[in-house]
Amino acid sequence: MGQDVDPSGQLDMQQLLAAAQQMQSQLMTAQQELADAEVEGSAGGGLVKVVVNGQGELVDVTISADAIDPADPNESAQTIADLVLAAVRDAYDAASDLQQEKMGPFAAGIGGAGEAGLPGFPGMPGAMPGPGGAPVDQ
Repeated sequence: MGQDVDPSGQLDMQQLLAAAQQMQSQLMTAQQELADAEVEGSAGGGLVKVVVNGQGELVDVTISADAIDPADPNESAQTIADLVLAAVRDAYDAASDLQQEKMGPFAAGIGGAGEAGLPGFPGMPGAMPGPGGAPVDQ
């Protein structure tokens, strides 16, 4: 009695639950850090700059007046559209890198092929919260 592992090789259920709660707390902290983080993308040597948060939501767009050629408004409009797309893609790449940095350790701890679980316990249902905080059961 009082051992971490019983003779059948099963972990103490309280230890397992404590590990799941700790992992969920760390996940929530990482998600909040992503929500609070902002990354910038730019294009055209800084003519267009955009800011996205760590969750990939576009929060700001800045277009330099130098991007506008008053002699050719149609061409300017197309150029600006292309620069905005390029800047947004640049920012999304940076946000993706940040997401991987913050969330990668959690993905590594989940069982493969979409199975939710704790590190070392692939397929343990309910170990990771799904959308809206509901447990994921496979």
